[in-house]
Amino acid sequence: MKYVTYQRVSTQEQKKSGLGLLAQQRDIDIYLTTYSDVPYEVIGEFADTGSGADNGRPELQKALALAKKTGATLLVAKLDRLSRRVSQIAQIMEDPKITFRVATMPHADKFQLHIYGALAEQEREFISLRTKAALAQAKARGVKLGGYRGNALTKANTARTTTATAIAIKLAAMVGPMRRDGMTLEQIAGRLQEQGVQTPQNGTWTAKAVSRVLARVMA
Repeated sequence: MKYVTYQRVSTQEQKKSGLGLLAQQRDIDIYLTTYSDVPYEVIGEFADTGSGADNGRPELQKALALAKKTGATLLVAKLDRLSRRVSQIAQIMEDPKITFRVATMPHADKFQLHIYGALAEQEREFISLRTKAALAQAKARGVKLGGYRGNALTKANTARTTTATAIAIKLAAMVGPMRRDGMTLEQIAGRLQEQGVQTPQNGTWTAKAVSRVLARVMA
């Protein structure tokens, strides 16, 4: 089994400290020693410094080119290291010459990875808007905005985002395959209800509730 590994850090500071790259390398090593078919070989290692929204990363292009040429699997530590744009993730997925794996989601298939990317992108957009709205309201009330309040708000938003994303991924991973198998929305709702799966609002599963889950993850 051949692999091409790719890592990305967002700033020059992260690259200089090595902490971001070390953490990603740790996750990649765990995947290789625990989940990979053996024997395996890493034939290329690439790393960029730049935003995950930037499509022009030269090292990623080199990694993709080598993976295509050799038939090796592209391996990243986390999906957002590959890209923060679901459109770019989808483009890579659709390339028949590229196979890639995410170390921290070793059993995820392409459908689940696409869902995760879409959810993460939507959550980031929403959190950004919500943070701006909260700051504007606080400013209107005469609250002095400072580092501590901003950090607390960021941490709280991050925690809520992580929880919401985890719930949505779990639901989508169940609903998606059932839908692909030809089950109706009503049948899926009944199956989820029978299995005791909670809705995001802890209510009762209905065809409309299932439809909302699908609409959200496939938007």
